[in-house]
Amino acid sequence: MAEKQKKTTIHDIARELDVTFSTVARALNDHPAISAATKVAVLETAKRLNYQQNKLASSLRSGRTNVIGIIVPSLDTSFFSSVVHGIERVMNENGYSMLLYQTGESLSQEKKGIETFLQSRVDAIISSVSGEVEVREFYEQISKRQVPLLFFDRAINDLPVPSVTINDYQAGFVATEHLISQGYKSIAHFTSDQNLTIFKERYRGYHDALQKYNLPLQENMIFKGKLSLDFGKASVQQLLDQQVPFDAVFAAEDYTAMGALQVLLEKGVKVPEEIGIMGFANEAFGAFVTPSLSTVDQQTIRMGEETAHLLLKLIGTKDYYGATPERLVLDPILLPRGSSQAK
Repeated sequence: MAEKQKKTTIHDIARELDVTFSTVARALNDHPAISAATKVAVLETAKRLNYQQNKLASSLRSGRTNVIGIIVPSLDTSFFSSVVHGIERVMNENGYSMLLYQTGESLSQEKKGIETFLQSRVDAIISSVSGEVEVREFYEQISKRQVPLLFFDRAINDLPVPSVTINDYQAGFVATEHLISQGYKSIAHFTSDQNLTIFKERYRGYHDALQKYNLPLQENMIFKGKLSLDFGKASVQQLLDQQVPFDAVFAAEDYTAMGALQVLLEKGVKVPEEIGIMGFANEAFGAFVTPSLSTVDQQTIRMGEETAHLLLKLIGTKDYYGATPERLVLDPILLPRGSSQAK
């Protein structure tokens, strides 16, 4: 039987270069006290000897894992998966790996995710909070442990935590204003029943756009529920059944808008000639349905990249909760398409 090849150790590299064990260890961990030339020599020798660093032991020595935890409600929609893609690209370029946890909009799962990340000793946590929670004491535990925390899209504004979000008020306003500019005057709004700032702000933008153009806000045209294809179908069907006069729908999410569009087309309603439809989030399917779905783009890749850059900046400060948190707000991009362009 062939003799098992001996695994290369830090001692082997030290002997090869005639330096101390500690010099090699610190060079491998990019310690500032070690010269650039020594680091290069150590890395080249480590590669030549096929040395594989014990990441667990290294993290125990340095106190860092180079792992970032990301909490999202779900990766089923292209919005969250696209933002995560942007985060991952930048963090990978800077030597970090990702751990992903989906909450399914559940408080218990959100808590479990945070506990898992803290037990795994992640270097930082990025979160888009679930819609079920109103009290967020468990997020305060992260700051008590001095683990960097950053929010994206869905933030808790009363916590002193940096965030990257979109201007949801402006998004709701320009979406509604676009419908008005196309001649629609009775605009229904389908929104979430979740107690989240993003949906409240989209509604506020919708409300203020109607007010600006002297159009009435009608409570029987505002529907709250779980944003989905079925919710969009049920809401527009209710409007039709109750014979509520409306000529447009602004949905706070694309799948809901698509549900409304499907029912209207099945009923023989002409879209956009008779009723206009506006969605939100620029899901991938929107450009390929007929008529194509008007929507609001949230700059997902940029949101992910800006989130990663802001986190790297936060990690570099070493003072995670001592300064005023930086809060970056991106502008929404209106994407008028076939479902709303009546003129």
